Amino acid sequence: MAAKLSWPLAHAPARARWQRGVPIALLLASGFAGLGYQLVWTQQCALWLGHEAAAVLAVVAALFGGLALGAFALGARVERSAHPLRWYVGCELAIAAWGALLTGLMAPASDALLALAGPQPAPWWQWTVAFGGTFALLLPATAAMGATLPALERVVGTGAAAGRRSIAALYAANTLGAVAGVLVCTFWLAPALGFVRTAALCVALNLWCAAFAWTVLATTAIAAPPIAAPSASTSARRAALTRLAASGLLGIGYEVLVVRVLGQVSEDTVYTYAMLLAVYLAGTALGAALYRRRSPGRDATAFGERLPAWLAAACLLGIASLWAAEGVRDALLARIGHGMAGAIGAEAVPALLAFALPTLAMGALFSHLAERANAAGASFGHAFGVNTLGAAAAPLVFGVLLAPALGPKNALLVVVLGYLALVPRRAWTTLGVALPAAAALGLLVAAPPLAFVDVPEGGRVVSYRDGVVAAVSVVEDADGVARLRIDNRQQEGSNATRRVDARQALIPLLLHPAPRHALFLGLGTGVTASAAADDPALEVDAVELLPEVIEASRLFTRGSNDAAANPRLHVIAADARRYVRSAARRYDLIVADNFHPARSGAGSLYTVEHFAAVRARLADGGLFCQWLPLHQLDLDTLRSIVRSFLAVNPGATALLANNGLDTPVLGLVGHGSAPARVDVAALRDRLAHSALPQPPASFGLDDEFALLGSFVAGPASLARFAEGAPLNTDDHPVVAYRAPRITYAPDSRPRDRLAALLGGLSITPADVLAPTAGAAAAARLAAYWAARDRFIAVGIHVRRSADVQAMLAQVRAPLLEVLRLSADFRPAYDPLLQMAAALAPNDPAAAHALAHELAHELATLVPARPEAARLAQALVARAPSR
Repeated sequence: MAAKLSWPLAHAPARARWQRGVPIALLLASGFAGLGYQLVWTQQCALWLGHEAAAVLAVVAALFGGLALGAFALGARVERSAHPLRWYVGCELAIAAWGALLTGLMAPASDALLALAGPQPAPWWQWTVAFGGTFALLLPATAAMGATLPALERVVGTGAAAGRRSIAALYAANTLGAVAGVLVCTFWLAPALGFVRTAALCVALNLWCAAFAWTVLATTAIAAPPIAAPSASTSARRAALTRLAASGLLGIGYEVLVVRVLGQVSEDTVYTYAMLLAVYLAGTALGAALYRRRSPGRDATAFGERLPAWLAAACLLGIASLWAAEGVRDALLARIGHGMAGAIGAEAVPALLAFALPTLAMGALFSHLAERANAAGASFGHAFGVNTLGAAAAPLVFGVLLAPALGPKNALLVVVLGYLALVPRRAWTTLGVALPAAAALGLLVAAPPLAFVDVPEGGRVVSYRDGVVAAVSVVEDADGVARLRIDNRQQEGSNATRRVDARQALIPLLLHPAPRHALFLGLGTGVTASAAADDPALEVDAVELLPEVIEASRLFTRGSNDAAANPRLHVIAADARRYVRSAARRYDLIVADNFHPARSGAGSLYTVEHFAAVRARLADGGLFCQWLPLHQLDLDTLRSIVRSFLAVNPGATALLANNGLDTPVLGLVGHGSAPARVDVAALRDRLAHSALPQPPASFGLDDEFALLGSFVAGPASLARFAEGAPLNTDDHPVVAYRAPRITYAPDSRPRDRLAALLGGLSITPADVLAPTAGAAAAARLAAYWAARDRFIAVGIHVRRSADVQAMLAQVRAPLLEVLRLSADFRPAYDPLLQMAAALAPNDPAAAHALAHELAHELATLVPARPEAARLAQALVARAPSR
């Protein structure tokens, strides 16, 4: 204090400038911490509330609602207080204290809210629990956040640096800090430190703000007289506040809808959302800063009347840019390459086109309306609270209600018309209002929907539906192959992959000795769950996040995922994590789909905590199979997932869904602490007496060796493979932040990653066979694995060709070599037999020679096996004649 009092008078102007910069620095730091908290809390809440649309948007609404309540409840008291600095310091301390306390409160609160919501809540009840629970849990911190800007605005307005109160400058600084917060926390802090430590840094920032403000501003902001409200009519004040509420509703509504549309042309990773939010906030901050530099003087009223019309026009330009978003992104990628930085930059440009002009105008409009409200007698806290309250309603109004009902295009045009409605009635006949209104009408009538669907030449769109969270489409190509896609980018399967999809159900189903209840996490096309439900002894529950996917899946299963068609299959629209934690039933078998690890929210399905929740949901002797899309995973990310799985299932084994090279799928099989050894005789009996409508052999599961031959690693091998990899946890979700790298910039071909993976794994018959299997079965299984590995190694270097003779020249000798390793390995001779059939019409002699050579190899490899001899005879009988 003495040092400040001895400041030379000659430096008074410099000191004044420095003190004017102090509130800006405080709001930059406070805004950084606020967005850091928001990112952490949103991610943490989604872990227990789920990723259903109602829950996700309810959390956003609850955050805004807390800010609004704080601005309302505390803003007026701050305005009347003679000590606004004490209020500011107290609010920063309250945020820090509650932010620290929440690190221990989140877990017990999540258990209570999960129990309250139940496993299958109605959407209205889930919204209520998600909004009410999050609102109450975060309220002490969010309310204090809502009061910090009004409190500091009072400090600036009463201290030595006072002049005309500058709402725009403070708002711009706070928002700019938020931009830094979202980028630094997403790209550096959360990936490196995890959520708890990131929140701890935000707590430290709040404590610094409190200490710095009290130390530096105490001499200039003590015993300040309360601000007297200007005299104004009630109607003028009400009109100003109404416009503020509407601007908050429309501004966040525009953000929600544009993010929803751009999700169809972006990769939908954690980085995508952070970049979109940063662009939106940066534009708003710059708009407020530009408004601050402007001196409208006597034209302030006219300027304010024109501003909503300008904003409507800016939104129209932003909306128009969305139709070109995909082309702009692809053109940029073609120029700058597909590195991660370049890909994120290419996603940022469509966001800039959609957000730049509208957000500039939004920042200016808020600043103008806040000053007009203050001039009309409303405190800044009241004005800020009203605006934030409107923002809190936007996710429900535009995200949940209007977007699915009207489609994104028409919902965005509602935003435009909303801004035009803010223009005073006397100006409605001017050209500045008429032109945007006419343009909005033109887009409504003539413009196509904002739907991005890639349709191949000769193909067609079978179905398309806009949901709250995503757009789901089914597209059929000229060959009749239908594909199910989410937001046009994430493929959930096709009718060309039925065999592999069914194997992902049958392999774990047959590995369990006698399952009665099964749970499938993720539905996709529905083929996997439906294949399991074909077992008359099995009851199947299938959980799918998006209702639109459930509806589209019926096109692939011909209604078999309807209760009326198959009463043993129960499809549930719910978040997989939330359902596993809250369901009461225990299951003999749980099968998790191969979720794309880079997609927003999917990484949480690969955490230690989720794997532990799944294990707790298993009945005694239960089996859990987690499928992993190796074609969408780099090996480092895979190591983290494997280590996380082993932390809960130390006896886990690994297997392949099939021997495909371009879309390899790896399965982790957990039985708890020790691997469950397979009784070979019992498995052989189950395969022989299967009650499925289609025998397992039709899916490539001809015998016990075809099934057991899928295994690629035992527990010890998996532990060596994952050694040293970071655990993927709810607090430190390394998968969510690491997996997008390969999505943005693939480092290798999937077949090369498969080869590298198999080269680092190993398995022995003792890892999977019961002791009663015997030496002969163990030897045959080991031979099968050797043939399988050689088959994959050969296939990696094969160049596809429509010329059968060219293909035969490449694969004939290698496949016969594979066949000599194991006569049980049918994938080696099936392609040769197919090529023999393909050769028959044009070269019957070559076809006959190939079939006889194949039969001879089988007959001589294992002469003691009667089944091998019978197979050889069958091949000769099926071979084309000369």
